Amino acid sequence: MSGVNKNIVILISGSGSNMAAIVETAQAHRWQDRFGARVAAVISNRDAAQGLAWAKAQGIATAALDHTTFESRDAFDAALMAAIDVHTPALVVLAGFMRILTPAFVQHYAGRLVNIHPSLLPAFAGLKTHQRAIDMGCRFAGATVHRVTSELDHGEILDQAVVPVLPGDTAEALAARVLSQEHLMYPRALERLLAQA
Repeated sequence: MSGVNKNIVILISGSGSNMAAIVETAQAHRWQDRFGARVAAVISNRDAAQGLAWAKAQGIATAALDHTTFESRDAFDAALMAAIDVHTPALVVLAGFMRILTPAFVQHYAGRLVNIHPSLLPAFAGLKTHQRAIDMGCRFAGATVHRVTSELDHGEILDQAVVPVLPGDTAEALAARVLSQEHLMYPRALERLLAQA
């Protein structure tokens, strides 16, 4: 992450609440002044992603590439890489981006690609993490910020947040409690990466 400008590109698929938390922290903690870092763009695989409108209102460049219009996962990822690389990213941040990325994409951004996953990895990789934690009788759940590798949800752990699983918890209630911690942890983990660069 050398150079004066450390551009961050965030990928979303929906409301972008983690993206918004990152943008707000970047402004409040003066990432531009302290690290030469800024959120340069927000890109989604869904035209209707609510987070795009929010990002645009903050003056951030946005783009949408509808993955359903591409003939293959490889074709979509190639187009996505082209859209990202316009911004010469120091970090590519997955924030609720609901696509499994091809090995070529992951390799292209090796060391620069970061994700947040709603479980305490290595437990409960994949989907339906909160219901699985409840079903297994876990007393604690949480979220993990990790580097992305070609193996799903298995990269180096950068930060974790822990929340209790309460009696009578539903997956929705647990998810909301975990998400509130994600909004604190994800920006913190990224700030630590920027400070080390």
